Amino acid sequence: MEMGGTRECGGRGEAMEKPTPEAAAAAAEEVSARFRSLVDPDDIASIRQTQHLILGRLQDSNAVLSHFNEYSEQCFAEVSGDFANKTRLLKSMKADLDHIFTKLRGMKARLAATYPDAFPDGAMSKTMDQRPDLEIPLD
Repeated sequence: MEMGGTRECGGRGEAMEKPTPEAAAAAAEEVSARFRSLVDPDDIASIRQTQHLILGRLQDSNAVLSHFNEYSEQCFAEVSGDFANKTRLLKSMKADLDHIFTKLRGMKARLAATYPDAFPDGAMSKTMDQRPDLEIPLD
């Protein structure tokens, strides 16, 4: 309960005066002065100088990376069409080779059926297509 500039605190009947704005400002000034006395100003200046140095290096690195990204984008634009054409060519060549090897396997099978004496036992399995399957990933 308040009574003329004082109020009860904690329900024990103790009265405490309300701090004035000047007293609050003085207390805040005292607290900040004590905090400032805990840290050496030279240390703060050194930390700020180091931060500015790091900031400069980061900005330089950012500029270099931006330039590299632009250059890489330009190079990719120049070669992407050629790369796509070569990829299509390789896929076409693979399909052609698969067709050729399929025909060769058929010819070998017909030769083995027509002339069984021409190929000794087990020789036909060695002459059959021994190339690896490129579609299966390597372990």
